[in-house]
Amino acid sequence: MKQASPAHIEIERKFIPKHLPDNLEQYPCHEIEQAYLCTNPTIRIRKMNDSYFLTCKSSGLLAHQEYEMPLTREAYLHLREKADGLFITKQRYRIPLDKSHVIELDIFHGSHEGVTLAEVEFSSAEEADCFIPPDWFGEDVTYDSRYHNSEMSRGALASHPARS
Repeated sequence: MKQASPAHIEIERKFIPKHLPDNLEQYPCHEIEQAYLCTNPTIRIRKMNDSYFLTCKSSGLLAHQEYEMPLTREAYLHLREKADGLFITKQRYRIPLDKSHVIELDIFHGSHEGVTLAEVEFSSAEEADCFIPPDWFGEDVTYDSRYHNSEMSRGALASHPARS
């Protein structure tokens, strides 16, 4: 089993894309299933392709502390039975933006079919504040907690226009 990653500060901005980029199939894609054992503090389990993780996150909209530990498949399946709320299933495309940034484009399925979010991580809040998004990015929802996956698992977007 891999060692746990050290805690780090995750600084990201989130957007609702106006449309999807062309030729999505050319980018790396991960199949993700995740669920929450707790949303305050955030404790998440995730299956990404054939890897499994337990993640703890502090509160925060733009920036939060994140600590991730690997799980075995068996541990993931055991914890999966204890999850609260809706499961999040999505495809995540990793699209290079520039030399130091990658767009993580999440296309949701299941209970969140029709929701699409684009996220970009930054090394500082100042860098995040100065970010000029690509033309295909739409509304900035960084500070709208409904677009945090933990809130989505509790039904936060059940009737939101982003689903159209």
